[in-house]
Amino acid sequence: MRVEFHRPDDPETVLATATWDGTRAWVESGDDEVAAPVWRLFRTTPLVVDDAAYRRQGTHGEVLIQPGSLEWFRAAAQVRAPEVGLVARFVPGVTEGGFDPAADYRTFGEAIERLIGTDP
Repeated sequence: MRVEFHRPDDPETVLATATWDGTRAWVESGDDEVAAPVWRLFRTTPLVVDDAAYRRQGTHGEVLIQPGSLEWFRAAAQVRAPEVGLVARFVPGVTEGGFDPAADYRTFGEAIERLIGTDP
């Protein structure tokens, strides 16, 4: 998953990006003054959110999300970005390809190679 950060008044200019590799966040920015606060967004501390999407059914109130999961990465970007004056925008990872029912004649390996663009 990838997140782009921009200022609230300038959504066209991406100042930094953060990606989740399954275990931790990676931040990229051309400006060190922007990169440092974005790195702090993803400090490995628990995060308290009041969002029904993270609660168990039938419960209410705030939820504590522990670091190290995709849910924590998403919540940290959404909740902590306004603290440093940025807005988080989630960007899909794969922009081409997808499921093609007419290509069912391909083997699974061939379909994956086609999607990610690698040679066998």
